[in-house]
Amino acid sequence: MKRFIWLAALLAATGAATGAAAAVRPPAVGARVAPDSIGIGDRFCLSIEVEKDQVQTVVFPEFSGDGSDGIELVESLPVDTLERRGRLVRLRKRYVLAAFEEGDFALGRARVLYADKNVVDTLRSDDSLFLHVATFAIDSASRSIYDVKPQKHLPFRLAEIRGYLVWGAAALVLLAAVAWVVLRLLSRSGRSVRTLFRPAPPVPPHVAAIRALEALHHRKLWQNNQHKLYYSGLSDIVRTYIAARFGIGAMEMTSDEILTLLRRGELVPPKSATDLAEVLRDADLVKFAKAVPDGERNEADYLKIYYFVEETKRVAEEDAGDPEIDGNHA
Repeated sequence: MKRFIWLAALLAATGAATGAAAAVRPPAVGARVAPDSIGIGDRFCLSIEVEKDQVQTVVFPEFSGDGSDGIELVESLPVDTLERRGRLVRLRKRYVLAAFEEGDFALGRARVLYADKNVVDTLRSDDSLFLHVATFAIDSASRSIYDVKPQKHLPFRLAEIRGYLVWGAAALVLLAAVAWVVLRLLSRSGRSVRTLFRPAPPVPPHVAAIRALEALHHRKLWQNNQHKLYYSGLSDIVRTYIAARFGIGAMEMTSDEILTLLRRGELVPPKSATDLAEVLRDADLVKFAKAVPDGERNEADYLKIYYFVEETKRVAEEDAGDPEIDGNHA
C-alpha cells in the first residue's frame, strides 16, 4: 500500500512538472520562401509561421524594403490565423518581395520577437532560407542588339478631330444663343452691356457706420464684461466715419484734437459735438483708466454715436443709403 501511494505521488509530480514546462514552452517558428528560384525582377513570397499559446505575444519582423541589398519589399500582408487547437494558435505572416540583382541570397533564419510575462527573447526558425536569382542570357553572336525605333508619324486625318469640331461648333452656337437672350433682356429693360460690368457705387460713410454700430450692438460685449473692447469699437467706428465724412485724419488724432477741429470749423451742431465729447471721454477712461461704466451709460453712449452719425450725414446721401437702416438700431 505504501509503495502504491509513493508511485502515485511520483506520477502526479511528474505530470505537474510536464504541464508547467508546456505552459512556458516558447513558440515554434517556421519559415519558407516560395519559389526559392526566380528570374531577376520577379517576385517571391516569404512566409513566417508561429505556433504559440494564446497568452503569449509575438512580433513579426519589419523589412525596410529600400532595395539596398538587392531585395525590395513590395507588400506586407496582414497576419493570418491558420489554426486553433485549445490554447494553441498558429499564425502566419507573409511578405511579397522582389529581387533586382543576380546571384544567390542567404536570407538566414527568420526571427520573431517573443514576450511572455517577464521573458523577452528573439526566436529563430530552424532552417536557413536561400534564394537563387537568375538572369537571361544574351547570345550576342547570333542576335544583334538594336536601339529603340523612332516614333512613326502617321498622316493627319480629319476624322481624328471630327468630334472636337462638332462639339466646339455646338458650344459656339449655345454661347451665341445665350448672348442673344441676354442682349434682348437688356434692351427691353433699357440697360446696356456696360451696366453689367459697372462697379458697385461706394457705400456712403453714414451707411457703413450704422452697419458697424448694429454689428457691434449684436456682439453684446459690455454685457459680457468686455468694456474695453466695446468702447474701442465705438471709438473706431466714429473715427472712421469722421475721417470719411469730413476728410480729416481722425484715426491718427487724439480726442481733443478731433473735437477742436470739429468745433472750430463748425462742422457739426453743438449738441452733436457735446455728445461726441462725452463718448470719447468715456472711451478714454475705459481704455486707459480701466473704468467700468454701468449698463445705462453703455447704452446711452451707443445711442449718442448713432444719432451723431444720423445728424451729421450728408443730406444728398440719404437717397443712396440702405433702406433697411431707417431708424432701426436696437
